[in-house]
Amino acid sequence: MANIGKFLATKILNTTTRGEQFVFPDQLYVGLYTSNPTFNDTGQEVNGGSYVRKIVSFDAPVQTTVREYHPKTGALSDIQKLVVRSSADTPFDVASGNWGVVTHFALRDAATDGNLYYYGELENPRSILTNDIFKFLASQVEIRLSLS
Repeated sequence: MANIGKFLATKILNTTTRGEQFVFPDQLYVGLYTSNPTFNDTGQEVNGGSYVRKIVSFDAPVQTTVREYHPKTGALSDIQKLVVRSSADTPFDVASGNWGVVTHFALRDAATDGNLYYYGELENPRSILTNDIFKFLASQVEIRLSLS
């Protein structure tokens, strides 16, 4: 599951309420982080050791019921969401050095630098060592939009 970043949130609000023109990118890149990227894009992205962001593709949005903790009550509930999921496996290159403990991911609009669109925490953080390969399986990168 992913959270929206400040850049994209601002663009959506300005586009839908103020008529600002905005061209969405044709593709997004997934990056790995050793700390929370945060709404303000302040996290620590992996660097070195043959690390590069990867293009990620998505299936069409579907309305579905997901089990989530309610943000106010904390109760586990079935909630209706509009969801997009990655459509294919997204493997990263073999690490030629230690990448550290990967705890988060982010979706950005460029292979380097660029703007943060979405970010999230990995369900299972993983220490990436020399010769390891990190891979998101199809459907593992997910963006949910609340319907209520």
